[in-house]
Amino acid sequence: MLFLCNMLRSLIRMPKTLLWVTNLFFLLLLLFTCYRVSIFLAFKPANLAGEQVSSAFLLGLRYDLRWIAIALFPIIFFSILPSLSPFYSTSNKKYWTWYLAILTFVIFFFFAAGFGSFSYNQTPLDAGAMNFAEDFTISVKMIWQTYPLLWMLGGLLVAVLSFRWMYHKSHWQVISQTEGMGIPHRQGFFIGGLLLLSLLIHGSFSLQPLKREDSFRFQQSFLSYLAINPLQNFVGTLSLRQPSYNQDRARALYPILSNWMGWKQNGSAIYCRSVGPRSTATESKPNIVLIQCESFSMYKSSMSGNPLNTTPFIDSLSKRGVFFERCFAPTFSTARALFAILTGIPDAQLFKFSSQNPQALDQYTLINGLEEYQKHYFLGGDAEFNNFEGILRNIKGLIMHTGQRPSIPPINVWGISDKDLLLEAHQVFEKTTTPFFAYIQTAGNHRPYQRSIPLSDSSFIRDTLPIETLNKYGFESVDEYNAFRYTDYCFSAFFKKAVLANYFSNTIFVLIGDHGVAGNANAVYPVSWTTQRLTDQHVPLLFYAPGLLAPQQRREVVSQIDVLPTIAGLLHRPYENRTLGRDLLDPAKANHFAFVTNASDRIGVITNTFYFSRHLNTGEEWLVPLDSSSAVVPGSELNKKQRSLSELTDAFFETSRYLIMNNRKN
Repeated sequence: MLFLCNMLRSLIRMPKTLLWVTNLFFLLLLLFTCYRVSIFLAFKPANLAGEQVSSAFLLGLRYDLRWIAIALFPIIFFSILPSLSPFYSTSNKKYWTWYLAILTFVIFFFFAAGFGSFSYNQTPLDAGAMNFAEDFTISVKMIWQTYPLLWMLGGLLVAVLSFRWMYHKSHWQVISQTEGMGIPHRQGFFIGGLLLLSLLIHGSFSLQPLKREDSFRFQQSFLSYLAINPLQNFVGTLSLRQPSYNQDRARALYPILSNWMGWKQNGSAIYCRSVGPRSTATESKPNIVLIQCESFSMYKSSMSGNPLNTTPFIDSLSKRGVFFERCFAPTFSTARALFAILTGIPDAQLFKFSSQNPQALDQYTLINGLEEYQKHYFLGGDAEFNNFEGILRNIKGLIMHTGQRPSIPPINVWGISDKDLLLEAHQVFEKTTTPFFAYIQTAGNHRPYQRSIPLSDSSFIRDTLPIETLNKYGFESVDEYNAFRYTDYCFSAFFKKAVLANYFSNTIFVLIGDHGVAGNANAVYPVSWTTQRLTDQHVPLLFYAPGLLAPQQRREVVSQIDVLPTIAGLLHRPYENRTLGRDLLDPAKANHFAFVTNASDRIGVITNTFYFSRHLNTGEEWLVPLDSSSAVVPGSELNKKQRSLSELTDAFFETSRYLIMNNRKN
């Protein structure tokens, strides 16, 4: 008891600055904890183990203590000199409380952005957000049209001013509690405080400091996202925005890749293959219409068997075309999808889009082999967003149909509606007298969902379902559900006109999702598809050409990067393939797989039976069966399979990073 009294007396006789900093410490700790609890309550998946949740919160506390210590360190450091203490003068108090107010604004900003990142794509804020900051105007318009931005800014201002008032009040309370006690300055207390904060910044009792990578020790990604705070994750990924590759490593892994891909080494140009015409190719010089469909999650569509039947028209096309039901985008992003499709290379630079990297813009594309074809690109809005334009410049003679249209009003930040975009393309096709290649990029199935359907389009009937039903089958809101349905309606409107046009009978239509959207797919796929977030990248792929292609339903795993090589294989002509994509309709093709990366620093390979992944920083590996039949494989076979897929993952990742910087068009 005497010991506790002496400790309390010692604490009370601490310098006023340290007493104030102690109060601030607990205020900020409350703020950080409230953020983490709100993330947990708003986004927690079902069936979380309580012990794992506790571990995630405890690890998160260490990250929070680090950033609180960083925030408070300057106050103690400068207050070693009494004249700089917040209790030395009224002006000092004002400066330090404004410092704290500005700091609180920054913290609230990162917390709001972190919450928005979870809401948007169910991942924590990281340096990849800088990709959208580089398109600041369009990004702000999207936020403005999606969220109540004025109310959010007002709430932020009130919160910051409220905390500044609490800082003032806490300052006054310290003065009131210590009045007349004659507490000396004593620099030793300040040095001790700095040492304690330094330990919290280090974040560990070992020589190794707490790292961002420590948060990814949990097998369930949500727990890793829960543990890390947005400040730590953002700062920890800034250095990863610089493109990098290891040419020697890529070349050393070439034999593994060539074995899986079925390549034969061709002199020094080891990634370049000359491909002759396939006997089953089409000799009529068909037109090609390649449509990149925004946020087209396979599990939300009718093709997956989803009971909500959101895409009945596209489902009917899939039954009359060559449909691949297990196609995967290499990563999550519209810009990365455009890059992957046009170049045949996964955009494996993790935290900066290759389309925004000047060193990666010069790219070879198979489209330039179609020399006699007229080439078109259609986008409802501005192609400067994420620098789509930079990648598209690699296509020789490309005619761009983008930006504002004098006769078609935009419906939101992304420009005109998908229906207007597709019908505009149809009008261009009708007037074209030579073979043409067209790339159409839709944008309607995207936030702001509530503004993705024109009010003037009265022929589309909105539907309403209980939110519980929508959540059960993968949708977050009625607006998202109707936006997805509207995509199907737009394609129906387009094909009703296209089928009557002269160009239709000699045109191959290719529809592919740019990426999926994370969500609950348990109603239509095994649990692993949701827990491992395969839903982020699982998209439909359809080659539709009645009269040219016999219907096929294909279940093997394929990749977004395979689209252009498959199109090239459908045309009766030789071509040079420098890509990592393969002709999906080549009878000699074997080893079905797709390379993927995701936002939690994991790279991996999906096969017909397994999903292998590895964390880039920790080296931890996972081999997850995709269905119940895969789970009964003997342990020795599983180990062999894991080693094999681990080697393939390395080879594909290193080769992708090398080719991004070396796949020159000339």
